[in-house]
Amino acid sequence: MPLDDAAGGVAGDATGGVAGDAASGGPGRVTRSGPPAPASASGAPGEPYDVVVVGAGVVGTAIARELARHPLRTAVVEASDDVGEGTSKANTAILHTGFDAVPGSLEARLVQDGYRRLTAYAAQCGIPVERTGALLVAWDGDQLAALPGLLEKAKRNGYEEAVLLDAAEVAAREPHLGLGALGALDVPGESIICPWTTPLAYVTQAVAAGVDLHLNCRVTGVEPDAGDLHALTTTRGPLRTRHLVNAAGLHADTVDRMLGHDTFTVTPRRGQLIVFDKPARDLVRHILLPVPTALGKGVLVAPTVYGNVLLGPTAEDLDDKQATESTADGLRRLREQGARVLPGLLDEDVTTAYAGLRAATEDDDYRIHARPGQRLVTVGGIRSTGLTASMAIAAHVTDLLADCGLDLGGPPRDLPPLTVPNLGENFPRPYQRADLIAADPEYGTVVCHCERVTRGEIRDALASTVPPASIDGLRRRTRARGGRCQGFYCGAAVRELFEGRGGREGGEGHESGEGRTSGEGRGEPGRREVRGRAERR
Repeated sequence: MPLDDAAGGVAGDATGGVAGDAASGGPGRVTRSGPPAPASASGAPGEPYDVVVVGAGVVGTAIARELARHPLRTAVVEASDDVGEGTSKANTAILHTGFDAVPGSLEARLVQDGYRRLTAYAAQCGIPVERTGALLVAWDGDQLAALPGLLEKAKRNGYEEAVLLDAAEVAAREPHLGLGALGALDVPGESIICPWTTPLAYVTQAVAAGVDLHLNCRVTGVEPDAGDLHALTTTRGPLRTRHLVNAAGLHADTVDRMLGHDTFTVTPRRGQLIVFDKPARDLVRHILLPVPTALGKGVLVAPTVYGNVLLGPTAEDLDDKQATESTADGLRRLREQGARVLPGLLDEDVTTAYAGLRAATEDDDYRIHARPGQRLVTVGGIRSTGLTASMAIAAHVTDLLADCGLDLGGPPRDLPPLTVPNLGENFPRPYQRADLIAADPEYGTVVCHCERVTRGEIRDALASTVPPASIDGLRRRTRARGGRCQGFYCGAAVRELFEGRGGREGGEGHESGEGRTSGEGRGEPGRREVRGRAERR
């Protein structure tokens, strides 16, 4: 299905239109409180799961979706009250080709495979993607001299589309670029994608196919149990499983130590970013990348599928895995670097700023390994490329689980198709579609005017298979309160709809209902409004 067609589906198509899987007795459960025991036709309460995945970020949800293609009793446990609450929600939202990965590394292989898989999946279910291409811009002689090596590296990674550009070609491609650019490496396959819709699509298909999702469920201990089982202690009670996948992101090393291993340490690497308002979008045509360093890909300027422009991230190695605040020094350094790359950007209004933590380890490669004797697969060290690689990681982990003795029950089967709500600006939004509005006037009633979010979209999100537990979760599903006023004008109306669950009776999808919250909640870690004197001029 072409992306422009897929993105135009009714928002409600994603809320419950995926049929349950008969092998698991129907759709799985989404729970936020109470004991997290299986309760489907194939698993009575207290009966162990075949697989439990720890962590519901983009990688954990992708693994759950892949496992849902097999007749297994599977659960995902997540410490937060929503999916994608950690690194997954606070990244640079780039779909990487893998041109600059370390040749021969596991990351290189999985990013390249994941790029192909996720590109096709996004087109099928309407996740917005824009192929903007990227320019790695050289600003001095050393950087210019490094470009041919990067071109050769891309070729070693199997990427043949990259080409070198001289200064005149760079200026023609990006007329608002700062003075002094000496050349660039053009990587036309680099794209931007919606990082919020992606894990929601994965988990919606997984739950509809029988996977249980247990939120607010932090794992605090793992012990061997009788009969070759893992006994998990969680904040919501015990769980038992035959096989375990550790996809706990920043806390993957902690979970690994619970299982008796000390093979890697996660060092949270904070990346602060600034989001500029939509008028800035006309200033940039490509993802503008610096020549990479040992700390990462460096500070970029990139458009987003929502119509904004990102500047960032920083790269700060910290000790605190909760340190997702923005800092005055970090924002100052970003603005200094942005002034060189795209001087006009600093004349534009700032919408917000946020910070995310990447799971850096001692090794530059992914830390994915199986321990067949423990029926365990650990997925650690997944950094900024994890979004791109997620589907390939999931397939790789499933193969490793089979090597650990998991009976997959035959080849994977296709899951029922899914159409997710479109959050991208370059594809038709509900308020622009006369056919939707004629069928349901709620799609023509705008609630959030900055982002043009309608009452119908909010209603559908609140009635979805995996509904939000907070206002911030609702924003990631609809963009409501994500615009230039950051909810100043629409906040009360959005809160009223959230507390009334969108005005739809019985709109709980497959949610057990016991863990619902109301009001603003605790806010979103890693997000801070920057509307003060220093940032908004």
